Amino acid sequence: MTDPTTAAKRADREPASHTGLSPASRVLLTLATATITIAGLYLARGVIGPLAVAALVVMVAHPVRRPLERRGVPSWLATAAVIVVAYLILVIMGLLLVIAVAQFVDLLPQYADRFTALEEQLVPIISQIGLDAESARTMLGSISPAKLLGLAGAVSSAVLGASTAFFFVLAYIVFMAADAGTFGALYRRFADTKAGVIDTLTRFSQSVRKYLLVNTVFGAVVAVLDGIVLVVLGLPAPMLWAILAFVTNYIPNIGFVIALIPPALLALLTGGWADALAVVIAYCVINMVMQTFIQPKFVSDAVRLSLTLTFFSVVFWSIVLGPIGAVLAIPATLLVRALLLEGDPGAFWARWLTGDQAEPLEPA
Repeated sequence: MTDPTTAAKRADREPASHTGLSPASRVLLTLATATITIAGLYLARGVIGPLAVAALVVMVAHPVRRPLERRGVPSWLATAAVIVVAYLILVIMGLLLVIAVAQFVDLLPQYADRFTALEEQLVPIISQIGLDAESARTMLGSISPAKLLGLAGAVSSAVLGASTAFFFVLAYIVFMAADAGTFGALYRRFADTKAGVIDTLTRFSQSVRKYLLVNTVFGAVVAVLDGIVLVVLGLPAPMLWAILAFVTNYIPNIGFVIALIPPALLALLTGGWADALAVVIAYCVINMVMQTFIQPKFVSDAVRLSLTLTFFSVVFWSIVLGPIGAVLAIPATLLVRALLLEGDPGAFWARWLTGDQAEPLEPA
């Protein structure tokens, strides 16, 4: 009869491939699981999007609770303060978007005739690079004021149509803010058994808050500088383009391009090529100085994502979650990395590839 201890030792010495899945099978299983998860997120993006927005807003507003509770404020009142701050964030961002869309709709029809004249100038130039005149007119017609006005109307309709989703965001904020009040007790209850998980999620929330704070500050600075340049150039509705620069600053890499194209096109219509070139140069210089040389020094400790992964994150999450995915790209990627890699010291090489070159923490 075999001794159970001897059998256990023999089992421990057997290769993992004899007792479980082979490495190739594990890789395939992981890919299949990831594919199913991504497909589920895509199909449920109408629910996941509002939930993610609410979680992000509550995460930003949650630090308001701590100083209140330290002063002996009742928990329900601290929760109410978090909800008020979260709602203020949504109201401010919503007002900015409403103002921008309203100004955009009011501005476009005023320049329809100038765009037609510009189109007549550009058709011969585009025709010289190989396109026939009809194709050139079709291409320019895709960015005509009428099409852009239709796009603005579609955006307005989408905002109104999103009222149901916005209601869910408001409700989620109330529930999440209330549940967040129990996090202190959660930490005390599981500090010994789940300290690693709790610390990972704590670092994630701190990183996201720091990232959003830095983005907000630098977005405001960039918006002010862009607005000053546009005022000096005499471009119409400089506040509109400043708001656009501020909002798109939350979209890494490609946000700058989105903010540049409309004012550059308007400068071309109102002042000619010289003004358009001045807008492009000014935006590029401001973006290069602020977002390439200064801002990364402040967010590197919070984000630690490679440039390639940052750009890919915007594209990937935009496909999965829709337009809101572009704004949620960095927090969502940080969450995935925190859940999959940061709790495993053996996955340091994978974290390093993502841009996080900080040494792994010692096991608790």
